[in-house]
Amino acid sequence: MKVFPQPLSTLADGTVKQINPFSGTEVWTVPGRGNRPLGISRPSPAPLTGEDFTRRDSFGEGNKLATPPEKARVVRAEAAPDPDPELDPADRGADGVHVRDLGHGFRELTGVLPGQIDDTVAEFRRVPNLFEIVTYDYWAANYGFVPDEPTRRRMARYLADDAGRAHVAEIVRTRLRAAGAPAEEVAAMAEGELMLKAPGYFAGGHDVIIARRHFVDGATHDDQLASSGTLSVAEHRAFIQFTVDSMADLYRRNRYVRYVAAFQNWLKPAGASFDHLHKQLVAIDEHGEQLADEIALLRSHPNMYNEYAVDHAARRNLVIAENDHAVAFAGFGHRYPTLEIYSTSATCEPWLQSEAEVAAMSDLIHACHAATGADVPCNEEWHHRPVDLDERMPWRVMLKWRVSNLAGFEGGTKIYLNTISPWNLRDRVVPELYRLRDAGAIDRGIRIATECACRPNSLRYNPLVDDAPRL
Repeated sequence: MKVFPQPLSTLADGTVKQINPFSGTEVWTVPGRGNRPLGISRPSPAPLTGEDFTRRDSFGEGNKLATPPEKARVVRAEAAPDPDPELDPADRGADGVHVRDLGHGFRELTGVLPGQIDDTVAEFRRVPNLFEIVTYDYWAANYGFVPDEPTRRRMARYLADDAGRAHVAEIVRTRLRAAGAPAEEVAAMAEGELMLKAPGYFAGGHDVIIARRHFVDGATHDDQLASSGTLSVAEHRAFIQFTVDSMADLYRRNRYVRYVAAFQNWLKPAGASFDHLHKQLVAIDEHGEQLADEIALLRSHPNMYNEYAVDHAARRNLVIAENDHAVAFAGFGHRYPTLEIYSTSATCEPWLQSEAEVAAMSDLIHACHAATGADVPCNEEWHHRPVDLDERMPWRVMLKWRVSNLAGFEGGTKIYLNTISPWNLRDRVVPELYRLRDAGAIDRGIRIATECACRPNSLRYNPLVDDAPRL
């Protein structure tokens, strides 16, 4: 595998040819193909009823028992008791409801039982995915994995509660019916038999972080969806911090996990089952082909994220925003128009970064979502240093706009047609960022476009680079 140090070239007719500097993916942007409106067209939005706000789908706040037992929730600080004395993170929720300060005006609650779910308003809930990509049985059968002791205590406490036991039994029945088991066979199963499946809904490695709102507050029609960009700055900071902490928790509880994939699918064209804001975390036992190739390249080019990503973007005037701990630019060499957000922290692991560093990443991710708009299908992909990797790499997030479909040309040539060039993407996003900042909809401390310093080697993950001022 080799580095492609000149990933962008523009031909005489205006065609932009791109090579991804880390994967070698070849992408063309042909003049004229991107001159069309983006986003999903909703020509006849339907009026909303009160039930739509809470029970539109299984993720609605009125359907909390339609999901497996929650592992944790985020509530506004004024609605929660004072935080507990500091506990071992693994023990939170094992023997009762525990409270932790999450920052930004929010607190995390763990150990909530069914009878307590309406005692507080959950702004975000972390629940096991009912339809896991990598199942609990996978870990148990292939590795002999068993839940850690605090998880076993949390499960025992939940199942000792009558409502909790009934909830788990119904979740198991739902999963069995969805897998094709005959309804009469499922109905005839004894409770003890159903409980054999219970560990998968307490110790599994595929979680969903669900936001409270389906529609924005005050919405009147069903085209007014609540997206990441419609959250307040503080809400989005809590959303990101909660996701970061949940990622660390999955690593902590299963020693066989080599990587936790974190992502968000927004709208059905981007792979979402529901048009309801949520993120997913999936623990896996390998790095995956893309990351493995990237690691091989990193060993010979340890400063590549500076040289071939952020610094190259700066030289081509593609940096769109920055703050004290993160930078965002219009990406290149992607199959879809992509906004890339990099942490400039010297700490590689998101869960070890300071509150200010995580908040800085949150603010740029939030701004990019707000500038994208709630009607554009997109994937939010997180990339971070695996816990077993000796090399250093920065935490970064890709926001990919799913505004085109791969077709026969791409399949036959492995040349991908991205309808929006990096410069077109920049020119779409930057004016929106200015407008949103002026309106107070994104963090006012964000520096935009020409306000950005674009200092070389701004990513401090690489200790071999001297980041002392040179001017």
